[in-house]
Amino acid sequence: MIARRLWRGLRGNETGVATIEFAIIGPAMIVMLFGVIQVGIALQNYNALRNVSADVARYAMIQYATGNKLSNDQMTDYAETVAQNAPYLLTSTTLVTVTNVATPQITGAQEKTLTIQYKIPSVLGSMGLEGPTISYSRPMFLTKT
Repeated sequence: MIARRLWRGLRGNETGVATIEFAIIGPAMIVMLFGVIQVGIALQNYNALRNVSADVARYAMIQYATGNKLSNDQMTDYAETVAQNAPYLLTSTTLVTVTNVATPQITGAQEKTLTIQYKIPSVLGSMGLEGPTISYSRPMFLTKT
């Protein structure tokens, strides 16, 4: 008899339902929000790497066409400078390498490969979770015009 009264009282009582629903769904929504933010940061950084490599390739081609043959170290230094300054503002965890290709794809051109590796900052870095490392590589063809 007491159990029936208690059951009837609980069946119609809806106080605290929103709190319980949020306690169940809230953590999943917060994790998804952080995931979306992290993916957005990763895509922005990947696009920045692509644009930095295009800027370096353009700079190297212009320098080579005007008779200034840059060394691989000079191109690496320029790439790191471009990556760390506006508009890209990548942190100093950028690793840039420029290597010569032994057999160029285009006759009469000097071919180099520019590779940029970057560690993406994590939204949850304060919790000890580190972001992934992304890499972008592109060929550079240097010719005299």
